Amino acid sequence: MRKLTRTSLLFLYLSAFALASVPSHLAAQTVKTIVFIGDSLTAGYGVKKEEGYPERVETILRSRGKSVKIINGGISGSVSAEADARVKWFLKTKPQLIVLALGANDGLKGTPVAVIEKNLESAILLAKENKVPVVLVGMRMVTNLGPEYGKNFEGLYARLAKKHSLPFYPFLLDGVALNRELNQSDMKHPNAKGHEVIAKKMADFLEKEL
Repeated sequence: MRKLTRTSLLFLYLSAFALASVPSHLAAQTVKTIVFIGDSLTAGYGVKKEEGYPERVETILRSRGKSVKIINGGISGSVSAEADARVKWFLKTKPQLIVLALGANDGLKGTPVAVIEKNLESAILLAKENKVPVVLVGMRMVTNLGPEYGKNFEGLYARLAKKHSLPFYPFLLDGVALNRELNQSDMKHPNAKGHEVIAKKMADFLEKEL
């Protein structure tokens, strides 16, 4: 009985030593924190919390074996002037990635494109200073503000992405915008089905970045 006990103890000791020798990245997969900073489209206006696209992105990526934690930093009514303050706040969570999806409300108000671009760039620079990668999400604007404004508005995202070498997701509402089956009655905010479409496309994009 004593001999068996010594053997057991030796086995436990060697097992513990072996585990201690395994690199931490192999012993436990690191959870990557991703923060989505956006407006009502990101906040999930009009749908249940679990139906919003950021939450669904987390579910999809986890089902694909990605160890991620999504923080939904969407606030309804948010504008680009708040972008740098929002980034500064969420840096406290020590994210490995920030998904920046702001500007839609600015466009609806007719905010000068140069102002929106400057605001978003301030947020991007703050993230870069803290060594946090940024994925920039583009938007498109309604045509009642004129074709020139719409073209310049859409172009600001591509310019920023190119200037700062950012992964660029051209249009948040790709495949959803103006589709009655995928939007709420206001035709501005996606319904649950619309968020599902966004989530699948966004998850595919982010999986490559991860």
